[in-house]
Amino acid sequence: MSTLDVCVSPNVVDVRRHPLRAGLPLDPDRFAAIRTELLLKHCKWDPQVGDISTLAAFPLLIERRHWTEMEVLAEQLTAELLDAERELLHREDLHRTLSIPRPLRRLLRNMRQDPPTPPAVRVMRFDFHWTRTGWQISEVNADVPGGFSEASEFTRLMSEALPETVPPGNPAGMWAEQMASAATGQPIALLAAPGFMEDQQVVSYLAGALRARGIPSWTARPQQLQWKQRWAYLDDRPLGAIVRFYQAEWLSQLPRHSEWHLLLAGGKTPVSNTIECIFGESKRFPLVWDKLQTKLPTWERLLPQTCDPQEVPWRGDDSWLIKTAWCNTGDTVSARGWIPAREWRRASWSATFFPGHWAAQRRFQPVPVPSPIREIYPCIGVYTINGKACGAYTRISTGPVIDHRAIDAALLLAETTNEF
Repeated sequence: MSTLDVCVSPNVVDVRRHPLRAGLPLDPDRFAAIRTELLLKHCKWDPQVGDISTLAAFPLLIERRHWTEMEVLAEQLTAELLDAERELLHREDLHRTLSIPRPLRRLLRNMRQDPPTPPAVRVMRFDFHWTRTGWQISEVNADVPGGFSEASEFTRLMSEALPETVPPGNPAGMWAEQMASAATGQPIALLAAPGFMEDQQVVSYLAGALRARGIPSWTARPQQLQWKQRWAYLDDRPLGAIVRFYQAEWLSQLPRHSEWHLLLAGGKTPVSNTIECIFGESKRFPLVWDKLQTKLPTWERLLPQTCDPQEVPWRGDDSWLIKTAWCNTGDTVSARGWIPAREWRRASWSATFFPGHWAAQRRFQPVPVPSPIREIYPCIGVYTINGKACGAYTRISTGPVIDHRAIDAALLLAETTNEF
């Protein structure tokens, strides 16, 4: 996920009125206690990478009116996307444009025979950036959005240490309540790929949140599920619901005998999230907007111009970047001068010869925030759960690119203007 996407609005805002401010660092002992609690109690197993802490010792502060604006925008984006998804379920002519893998396109063609698996809870996260033209989004994490422990526990602990601040929400708490309701008291399986520590810590934390509410919950791999008459079981125990923290495009690479497709279509056990999420997750989603009856005015205003790489001069024009259709955590975001020359040549070659797997996007100019370490570039990931905004996963970088190296920060509502 990159912040270097260009806003398409012609109105330039006063950058001196940045809605975010960095607070002062916590006392080292108090912050060390918070870090330890996250590590031992809330599954934050990567609080440090090498010599760099992945947790900011200072908060980002926002006034309630600015947070309310972000909530409204996130809910509008969600409502528009849900409408587009309903249309796209039956628009087979557009699925190849979105670069949807062939096994998933096959599922979509069989919607009349195997409708989408019932949804348990629908979760999305929109990545907001403050730019020279106001709020912009770089993408939506519509498939398997993470960051729950950081957005809920880290934010709560930082707020408790800072009087006159409150968290903007508790996405993990709201998610757990909705999942418990969907499962009607029965056990829940949380699926993730082995070998990916970040994914494992997400599902382990969420499983703990469910157990705290009296719901038996276990982490597992998709291949461990058993399907009986399209109902899911784990170790011969019937499941009330499933959390799929396993990317849809990864699922499509599993052996057919694992019956992975029932997690998306044709299953009877509710799953969070189901097959509809792949449309917004594709970074080529904007390429089909002009072919839809569904209107997307908020998306058109907040997402930078996005095109097929064949249609724009991204090789020689530095106002463009390229990314793969299924880019995760900014891993394939590429632009000349950002990445080593060899990586740029590799990305350029792939986008040139396989343009249908890539998207070209305008770069916007993010506005930095002064902080105790240096100027930082924040990314505010606003969650919506079943259409309702409920908190934020915040990351910061000392450069204008937000990727896997970014640092987690706590976004807090300042209850008095003194914090500003």
